[in-house]
Amino acid sequence: MTLSTRRARRPGPSVRVRVKEYAEGRSRRREDRLATEEPLEVRLAWPGHPAERVAVTMRTPGHDFELAVGLLHAEGVVVPSALDTVAYCTDVQLAPEQEFNVVTVTLDAPPPRLPGGRGATVTAAASACGVCGADSIDEVVALGSVVTPAGEAAPLPPELLTALPARMREAQRVFDSTGGLHAAALFDGSGELLLLREDVGRHNAVDKVVGARVLAGKPPAVPLMCVSGRIGFEIVQKAVAAGVGVVAAIGAPSSLAVQLAEGAGLGVVGFLSAKRFVVYAGGDRIAG
Repeated sequence: MTLSTRRARRPGPSVRVRVKEYAEGRSRRREDRLATEEPLEVRLAWPGHPAERVAVTMRTPGHDFELAVGLLHAEGVVVPSALDTVAYCTDVQLAPEQEFNVVTVTLDAPPPRLPGGRGATVTAAASACGVCGADSIDEVVALGSVVTPAGEAAPLPPELLTALPARMREAQRVFDSTGGLHAAALFDGSGELLLLREDVGRHNAVDKVVGARVLAGKPPAVPLMCVSGRIGFEIVQKAVAAGVGVVAAIGAPSSLAVQLAEGAGLGVVGFLSAKRFVVYAGGDRIAG
């Protein structure tokens, strides 16, 4: 059977492996699961402009359309009203195992800006770092001006925040089987979980939840986003572009992340647990 006739198989979020485990002086062989990590190429097209690669990221397969749309939304490339179609690429030159690793986003009009902000040429982004060529904090803040922030919502009570880690953890289904994924979750002002996505990359998980809202025709500007791990610059950048009110994380933020958040009016909460948290920016968004 040749590659041209082999049927493509959509990759799943985890894969089975055989391992040898050592514990308490004994060894045993057993089956385990690993989080799947594969590349995703994102292509962009619009009338008069054929599909062209604009980004490549390593991700956990699943919710790929959301990831592609969220990634481009964070750069100000995708305006929801101009979004036409999102589909896996059917390029005949692709091997079957690559078919579900290439997504084409088609707009019905030219994008308001090109990915990377490097002039008139669409360039490939490196590893979807989240910054993707933004030249300054001012440029990132400007991306947030295209949405209506959830910034005028009532301050969030501390007890609402401390309940988030448990609510997020309960929804991390793939993490339960692999232990190797990050998560991003969106919550409303009452602490109700709106949606959660998992991925090997924190920034990918954020892109997926934002992209899910855009594809569902709902505003990504929600009062609260909670992420596993730390808060880096790229997480804050995406939250600002989406119009999120507060970003909370289990870990700490970086200095540049806090600097960007302060300039954009975004609340930042770190070291979030059931017993404590630390407010680094946007203290007026937290009650008490």
